[in-house]
Amino acid sequence: MSQTHDVIIVGGSFAGLSAALQLVRARKHVLLIDAGAPRNRFAPASHGFLGQDGSAPAQIVGIALSQLRRYPTFVKIDGEAMSAAPAERGFEVELSDGRCVQGKRLVLAIGVRDQLPEIEGLAPLWGKSVLHCPYCHGYEIDGGPIGLLASSPLAHHQGALLPDWGATTVFLQPGVEFAEEDTAMLMNRGVSILQEPVIRLISKGEALQAAELADGRRVPIKALFVQTRVKPASPLADQLRAATEEGPQGPYIKTDEWGATSIPGLFAAGDAATPMHNATFASAAGVKAGIMAHRSLIWQG
Repeated sequence: MSQTHDVIIVGGSFAGLSAALQLVRARKHVLLIDAGAPRNRFAPASHGFLGQDGSAPAQIVGIALSQLRRYPTFVKIDGEAMSAAPAERGFEVELSDGRCVQGKRLVLAIGVRDQLPEIEGLAPLWGKSVLHCPYCHGYEIDGGPIGLLASSPLAHHQGALLPDWGATTVFLQPGVEFAEEDTAMLMNRGVSILQEPVIRLISKGEALQAAELADGRRVPIKALFVQTRVKPASPLADQLRAATEEGPQGPYIKTDEWGATSIPGLFAAGDAATPMHNATFASAAGVKAGIMAHRSLIWQG
């Protein structure tokens, strides 16, 4: 009979690693399953993360793993978790190599996948000069000019923030309109609003230079912020029938403030479990989920 781990964690980026650290320090047997394709792999550096500002995401993960491997109750499997189901003593997870593993508790730190706007020249710049979070990358733009591709009326929130990082132009995608008061706020912040669709991005290497509009104009920009559509990067939560909620960018796993899902014994943390995506948020959510998974082992057996 295969070993039943105290906790299985699926996902080895900031949320999953943070959960694992709490649990191994509580002397629990933790299995971390990681497919090695984190959302932040496209970004050369992570910013705004206390103590790690400017470090490459892979470097941060590498340091965390070296620290976790000091604990004898930590095990990591490099591979993809293909399915999850309830088991007699918790949950059973099937791996891409056919192995099945069991855990009394399961933490999903599976992250999300981004669906990028279909604009010529955009995808190769993702994570470099096409960005999603001004707090993560705005400072490095060094004053702009900055573009924002507005794919929903909610884009005015980010549009109002961006002038603090540089002169901002909002490009409205077809069918998107702002309320009068939101337009007035943006104009008061010095934001230019253009309704002509962006059809192509002009770049030199990874450096964005301009957005080309349908009427032939080229608007100089050093960075473009986009609102991607996202969905959890793995179907495990759906397979377990965990409740979800609809966020501004897409569905996410519903949890309480400590990461507990609608399924007893199942926890979730990181980008897949919140509409607010940020490295520090993900790490903090992983800490909460790890602590609560440990407590549930004590209280509920």
